[in-house]
Order: sequence, then structure tokens, then C-alpha cells
Amino acid sequence: MKAAVASGADAVYIGGSRFGARAFADNPGEDKLLEAIDYVHLYGRKLYLTVNTLMKEQEMKELFDYLLPYYQQGLDAVIVQDLGVLGFIREQFPDLPIHASTQMTITGVHGARLLKDLGAERVVTARELSLNEIRQIKDQVDVEIESFVHGALCYCYSGQCLFSSLIGGRSGNRGRCAQTCRLPFDVRDGGKPIGKKDERYCLSLKDLSTLDLIPDIMEAGVYSMKIEGRMKSPRYTAGVVHIYRKYADLYLEKGRSGYRVEEEDRRILLDLFDRGGQTDGYYKNHNGRDMIVWKEKPSFREGNSQLFEQLDREYVEKQLKVPVTGNLFLTEGKNASLILQSQEYRVLIEGDMVQTAQNQPMSEEKVLKQLNKTGNTPFQFESLSAEIQGNVFLPVQTLNDLRRRGLKVLEAEILHEYRREYRKQDLPDKQVSNCNTRSSGAWNLTVSLEKPECFDTAVHNLNVNRVYVDAAHFEPQRWNHYVQACHDSSKECILTMPHIFRMEAQRFFDRNLVHLQKAGFDGFLIRSMEEIGYLKKASIPGKLVFDFGMYGMNRRAQKMLLDLGANEITWPVELNSRELEKLEIPGELLIYGRLPMMVTAQCLHQGMKQCDHTPVLLSLKDRMGKEFPVKNHCTFCYNSIYNSAPLSLLGYSDSVEALSPASLRLQFTTESPAETAKIIQVFADEFLNGKKAEAILTDFTRGHFKRGIE
Repeated sequence: MKAAVASGADAVYIGGSRFGARAFADNPGEDKLLEAIDYVHLYGRKLYLTVNTLMKEQEMKELFDYLLPYYQQGLDAVIVQDLGVLGFIREQFPDLPIHASTQMTITGVHGARLLKDLGAERVVTARELSLNEIRQIKDQVDVEIESFVHGALCYCYSGQCLFSSLIGGRSGNRGRCAQTCRLPFDVRDGGKPIGKKDERYCLSLKDLSTLDLIPDIMEAGVYSMKIEGRMKSPRYTAGVVHIYRKYADLYLEKGRSGYRVEEEDRRILLDLFDRGGQTDGYYKNHNGRDMIVWKEKPSFREGNSQLFEQLDREYVEKQLKVPVTGNLFLTEGKNASLILQSQEYRVLIEGDMVQTAQNQPMSEEKVLKQLNKTGNTPFQFESLSAEIQGNVFLPVQTLNDLRRRGLKVLEAEILHEYRREYRKQDLPDKQVSNCNTRSSGAWNLTVSLEKPECFDTAVHNLNVNRVYVDAAHFEPQRWNHYVQACHDSSKECILTMPHIFRMEAQRFFDRNLVHLQKAGFDGFLIRSMEEIGYLKKASIPGKLVFDFGMYGMNRRAQKMLLDLGANEITWPVELNSRELEKLEIPGELLIYGRLPMMVTAQCLHQGMKQCDHTPVLLSLKDRMGKEFPVKNHCTFCYNSIYNSAPLSLLGYSDSVEALSPASLRLQFTTESPAETAKIIQVFADEFLNGKKAEAILTDFTRGHFKRGIE
């Protein structure tokens, strides 16, 4: 933090002891964090607290006491992912600015506007957004935009990754990502390896570096340029911040015409950290092979000792000082006085009475030399004068005390502006809207489909009450047919919206708006905040079923989802059965299906072969021999990487019944029609008909239903 301030950062995000997305970092305790808040304020900078993880119900009770001392100290903002946390802070600390984390996967105008309406002052955009998409948000939504300009890139859309969570119980949504994407994988097509043998790091992205794009980024409307520096050294922080400060200032001073990047500065950034090259990211490209590391990082690399020593000397070890102007007044027989001024702050301190010198009177030179010793204080005199009248004498100790008290008062005066007093909020009792109703055992069974060839199997099964059809794979011209077939079989038909709603999705639905209006879907499975605003703007009727990726991890988050328009909620897949019991609103429970472990802008099919706009099914094989299916959803230009084994709660019907979910969902992704038919029947036999289930799955996972996450 000190290195960032010393090298020119306007603000720093920092995690405390709880609730931050860097759970394994050496985060400061309360006393150090309070000290850090004062530190940045003395130098006219800002400090933002990371509260950007999803929170379980029991943790919400601890949030107020955790935040209160930082709020009172003058914390400048909090960054959040959890909607429940956002609502809580808005109610309890209404004047504390909120930043919406990139973990919220904000990809467009609708989501940014929604968060602005909920009280977010700033939106940190998804790293995958183009300059044009950022510009649209700036033009249409009155909200500050923060975007990443340097540092590590996640392979997955932030907030949509369950890879580390499902493999090892370390959830990226809880700040515990194990960086599974940095491991080697073999890509397979039809069981056969494809690609070069030494290109196994297919999920590891190069680090982002955007020096050449700074004019474009600033002109697109980005208010805050964000440097990612998870668990890096002070030296790295100082070096990167210093260079971006230099080029931001260069553009502000000389504009585009005077903007030139020196090759030496590019080399410095690589010397500071290099995992296999750098990329300018997604600002001008949707994805690309050249963004991927592909090959293993060298085990040893010669360090630039001269650079490192310079950074340590100029930023890491050097104590930053606040410039002060001082005026000392010494008059025989009167109290000494000292006026100190820094920025717009001015204080007057009186000392002891000035004595008459018995021998040699104090000279101006001697007085100033003594007074100028600011030592370990955060201040340094940039100008200092003494007005002396008569033959004056003042003990050195008294002069030192005058300076010490003066600087202490000046510091208090500067920091006083930031202090807050907490005022208890009188909050109205909130009534829970009608949403899913608790089941008494007679469950509704719903089926989610990605493959049109499985539709007839689902629609003709008498046990199924609802069919979800995926907009990425069920052609719009036949939407009306699917809805009618469901209705003829007394079933609901819900359109599954894309995991990622960007310009491709906007154009797709605009192009097929007539089909959407005529289809008469009973509702929509919402997977992105953008979709809420789009459907509302397009005046498309139907219930809104929020999917598990909308994250109602606690009661307050659930209520926020209802406020956003949810008619039904899908329970999160990262909570165990005991944690699900604590949720107030019954949700749809996923009892079968391959979970999407990653949703990515990158495309393995394109990276390994070519972009031919043809959906294919590839697989990733890890070091343990597990294979993860990969689909490219070309309609919306994103990939899904699924778990190697499907979730199955067969044999857990008693535990499920104890939770009283609103409905049960079977989710089909890669299964054939025959497999789909068999699985529907087996689960219906156990969960609906009370029969002993046939063991049909040889490889499956219980997910987090029992173990949960940290």
C-alpha cells in the first residue's frame, strides 16, 4: 500500500482480515488497516476496502461490527460482489460509497444501470469488455467506470468460475481460488489429443499490459484504471504504478498527438513479472490465441537487480512526506506561536512565553535549523520562516515541543475531515415478496436442455412439469413449436438465457425479437443482470427464474433478487445442505447435471483449430486423468467448461425433502436422448414416486451438497 502511494496511485484497494478476495494474502488486522486509512488521507489519496466475496448467512451477522471502525475512520469506499452485502451497506451506512466488483460480471448498459439504481457509485467492468462496450456504458449510465489495465487475467469471466471450488473446495467466489487454470491440460477431440505437445497451458492467459491503449481507454470513458496486483511484492507494485502514472500524466498533459511509449518501459514491466509474455487483452479483440501462454513458464529467470535496487530506493524504502509551510513568531515577553499550513489546512499553536536572552540571543538561522527537524513524522517543511523581535531565548526542548504539537494538530486537522459518526438507521420492516413456495414433498420436476434432440424425451415424460430450452442451441424459428409442444403436454416452457449477455446476445435477440414475442414462453431463466433490463425494455412478459449464478447466498441477497424482479430463485450450488436450511426463500434445487465450471470469452476450438462458427464438443484432460467437456456456444460467442462428472443427489431424497425446496431440476448438457430418458425416469422414481433408485451412474459427484466450501 505504501509503495503504491509513493509511486503515484490515486487510490488503493486493500483487504482486511475478513471477506476479501485474497483470503491467503497477508492481510492487515484492524489496527493496521485503521492506520492505513489515515496514511492515504494524509497524502490526499483514497483507500477502498475489499468486501468482495459471497457471504453465507451466518457471516452477515458479523458484517456490521467488522465495517463500523473503518467507516468511522473515514474509509473511502467498499467494493462488493454479494448483493446482500450491497443492500446491507446501503441500509446501514448510506453515505459509504459502493463499488460493484468485476466479480458481478457486468458486461453492458443494463447491468450497469441496475447496479447504479441499487446504489453503486462505481462499476468495475468485466475484463472481457471491448472499448466500444465500455463507451456505451459511459454514454448511457451515469456511473463511474473502473477497468483493469495491467496484471493477471482470469481465463473465466470473473464471478462465473467454479473450477477451483468443485475440484478442491477452494472457491474463487470466497477469495480462495487455487488458480487451476494455470495447470497443464491436454485438449481432446473425440478422445484424440489435438494441438502441439508442448502447448498444454491452454487455460493460462498472459498478463494484461495496456500502455499503448491508455488514450483509447481514457477516451472510452474509464474513470479509474485498475492495476491487478494480487499478492505481489512492494517492488512490483511500485514499478507498475510508477509507469502507469507516467503515461496517464503524459496523455493528460500532451494528448494523443504527444503520446509515445518508450521501449525501455515495456521491458521494465516484463522484468517485474513475466509468465510468458503480455497481451493488451480484450479491449480490441473478443478473444485470441495470442492471449494464451500455451507453454510452461521457465523455472529460472535472471532478475534485473539494477531496476529492483532503484525501485526499492525511490519508492519502497523512501519515506513519503507531506509538504508543510511554517511561520514561527518569537517576541520577548509573549507566547511563542507557530502557524502551519498544508494544502487548505491551517493551524495556529501557542507555546511557552519567550524569555529575554541573558547572554547570546537566538538567531533566526539557529531557530530554523532546530525547528526543521521533522524526523519520523509524515511531514516535511517546504518553506519555513521565523519572525523574531527582541533578544529572544527559548529552550530547545520547548521549541521541539512546539513543533511536535503543531504537526500533531495539523495531522488531526487533516484527518478530521474524513472521520464519520455512525447514526443508527431507522429501517422499515421488509416483507418478503411471494416467490417460490415451499414444497411438502409433492415436488415439481424440471428439466433443463441444451440439445434439441433431447426435447421430445423430456416433453413426453409425464413426471416433468417444466422444460428449459437453451437459447444458444434451440433455433428461434422453432421457439413457438417448443412452447406449444410443452403446453400440449401441460408443461411450462422456459427459455434459458445465455450465461453472458453482451453485444452478440443483444444483436441476436433484437434480430429475433418477433420470434421471441410470438413464442409465448412462460418465463426466462436469468443468468446475467443484463437480461433483466433487456427483457423489461423489450416488454417481453413472463416469469423470471434466477439461476444459481445470480448468487442468493444469504437471506438478504435473496431478497435483493426478489427486488430485481425474480419470481423464482435457484439455490446456489456452493452451499451445503446445512447452509441451504438457513435460507428463508425456498429455491429450485439442482439434483442432477454437469455444472459449468468456467464460462469463457476464449474459445478452445478457435485456439486449437479455427473459428468456423461451428459448435463442437471438445474435452480437457488434467494431470489426474479427469476429462472436462468443453462446448463453444457460437450463438453468443462464449465457451462452457463442464465438470468431469455430473452432480447427482440420487440416494439423498430424505435430505432433500428435509430442505423443502420449491422444485427439483435435472440439467442436461452432453447427454444423448437415451441417457436423458433413463436419468429422468430414475430420478422421478426416487424423488417423486418413492421407489428405490436404480444405480445408473458410475462416475458422479455430490458437489457441495455435503462438504460445502470454506
